[in-house]
Amino acid sequence: MERIENHPILGETPKRKKVTFSYDGKLLEGYEGEPIAAALKAAGVMAHRYTAKKHEPRGIFCAIGRCTDCVMIVDGKPNIRTCITPLEAGMVVQTQYGVSAKPDA
Repeated sequence: MERIENHPILGETPKRKKVTFSYDGKLLEGYEGEPIAAALKAAGVMAHRYTAKKHEPRGIFCAIGRCTDCVMIVDGKPNIRTCITPLEAGMVVQTQYGVSAKPDA
């Protein structure tokens, strides 16, 4: 998926460093410092977590860190808001099931 390189209001996007990170065991690329959610969206990932009771998918909703729809397990820590967490090289990002790092919680 393409990213905006020249925004009509914000202007030209500065050049950024490409980094590799892991998503559910797959290696993906993104730009250092961009929100994890943006890198996932660019890679076609829409579901970030699944609800505990109904196992319904959730993804980016507010994109400003106010809700919890985009939370994922990042470097072993659950409930990380990926819409406001900057991507770093080597991060391990996993789909979250329910409210913890354990798939059955």
